[in-house]
Amino acid sequence: MAKELGNNKKLSPEDIKRVKGLGCLQDKRYSDVFNVRVITRNGKITSAEQIAIANAAEKFGSGEITMTTRQTMEIQGVAYDSLEDLFAYLAEFGLESGGTGAKVRPVVSCKGTTCQYGLIDTYDLSEKLHNIYYKGWHDVALPHKFKIAVGGCPNNCVKPSLNDFGIIGQRYSIIDTDKCRNCKVCQIMKACPVKVPEIVDGKIFVDQSACNHCGRCIGKCPFGAITEKATGYKVCIGGRWGKKTAHGRTLNKFFESEEEIIALLERTLNFFKEEGIPGERFADTINRLGFEYVEKKLLSED
Repeated sequence: MAKELGNNKKLSPEDIKRVKGLGCLQDKRYSDVFNVRVITRNGKITSAEQIAIANAAEKFGSGEITMTTRQTMEIQGVAYDSLEDLFAYLAEFGLESGGTGAKVRPVVSCKGTTCQYGLIDTYDLSEKLHNIYYKGWHDVALPHKFKIAVGGCPNNCVKPSLNDFGIIGQRYSIIDTDKCRNCKVCQIMKACPVKVPEIVDGKIFVDQSACNHCGRCIGKCPFGAITEKATGYKVCIGGRWGKKTAHGRTLNKFFESEEEIIALLERTLNFFKEEGIPGERFADTINRLGFEYVEKKLLSED
């Protein structure tokens, strides 16, 4: 037998807007039933937290849970009159609802820390950004929502370039053509997933503008023709998906530390807060002001 949902109580627009700001989205089938977003640590929760969310869904909702594209968990079918009790129950386990409004949204991350292709510690960086900017800036109003994604490599599994601020792990190489033996089967060419390396005049050549810096070729040459130069981060700004889609543009700088990324994101949010227009996505701010102007501002240390 299906669980009875709500009492069809008429709610004011103010009540609906208030709880939406707390991460509760109205179920269009009912006047007083909501689906409540529970924040995760960029897609990670403990088994105990997962049990608590499941129990909350049984106790206060329909017993169903969905997962959002932003790596939050959504408890379905919670009556308006049960919302405060649900919030209190979640708080007992250190959990909270949210993830809506014109502010920094929950950070999303791929599994780069454990994935064989991951070049950076995505769990560590994304959790730092979550604590500093999702939690720390929770009461800071922005012109529009602002989405952040941390990708561990150029595979782009969490689509960093379709976020307002996207981070992509990178691994740069050094080519030593003197060590190239022009092997019949070149291990560098064989290792490249995007087929960029080629033999030119008997020596290995890599077009850096076409290379995606995944690093899979590094160490593959038995004679040491390609070695690691640095591992770090590429940043794209102004991406978004939805009714209007925009691919983020890459800043013309290679970032070598988490500290640089954290500082850059703070400058970006302050810039958007100061120069964005209410109701305007960051992609539109960039288009209005010009990418070159925005890039110069963001890369300035002042």
